[in-house]
Order: sequence, then C-alpha cells, then structure tokens
Amino acid sequence: MALAVIVLDRLSKAIVVRKMAEFQSIPVIPGVFHLTYVRNPGAAFSLLPDKTGFLVVVGLVVVVGIVVFGPRLVRMGAVYAATLGLILGGTLGNLWDRLRGGLVVDFLDLRVWPVFNVADSSLVVGVLILSYLIIRAPDGGPLAGDRPSGGGGET
Repeated sequence: MALAVIVLDRLSKAIVVRKMAEFQSIPVIPGVFHLTYVRNPGAAFSLLPDKTGFLVVVGLVVVVGIVVFGPRLVRMGAVYAATLGLILGGTLGNLWDRLRGGLVVDFLDLRVWPVFNVADSSLVVGVLILSYLIIRAPDGGPLAGDRPSGGGGET
C-alpha cells in the first residue's frame, strides 16, 4: 500500500510540475474541483507554513514509529496493514519533497479547502481510519498488548 501511494504521489506531482505553471488552475468541475499547482511550505492543508525542519523531524518520527510499532498493528489484520501503508506512503511522499526542496507540490483544489496532494489525502485518511480502529478496539487497542489477528480488527 505504501509503495502504491508513493508511486501515485510522485507520478501525479511530476505530471503537474511538467504540464502546469505554478499557480495555474484548471477547472475539472468548475467552482467545485480544480487542478491548481502550488508549492506548499507547510504541512498537509497548508498547516505550519515555513516549518520545514520541524516537519522533516515529524515525518522521520512517524516513519520510525511505523517501523517500531507497525509489526504489532499488522498482526491485527489486513485493515491495520493497509492503514499503516496509507500513513507511511503519505508521510514518505511529502518527506521526499521537503528533503529535495523544502516545499511540497500540491494540486488538488476543492475550492473550500486548502490545496492538497495524494500524499496528504493518504496520510489523513490513514490516520482517521487508524484512530477509529484504535478507539473502537476493546482492552485499550492494539498497542496495549498482543492479540491474535481478528481478520482486520473486527471485534
């Protein structure tokens, strides 16, 4: 899952950079969804602008956290594994941009939300799903102790 997110993120950003001028906006569904090329100095959805060093450290902490705690979550089932893949892929996709140039390429524009990208979407969806799974898990969730796989975390 992480590899798929990284490939889709890198490919989509490369196409936008090659085919669009910065700040160019192409309506896909006028007034609702546009492709708008911007370079974001912040985190997902333009949070924490110009904090590249901090965001690189946070990204590396997330990657290390997934390496350390990921195996325990993956044993919980395929849903946990896929969710970690979304988070890891999203984190690495934007970390790649930050390490290369300090800015992240964003292009998905819903007009009522800051412009974002595939990595942002993957990361946010992954965190939301993982939060839901942990909150609804009995006995403190998967990080509280080892439990046998329940076919995707169903209880």
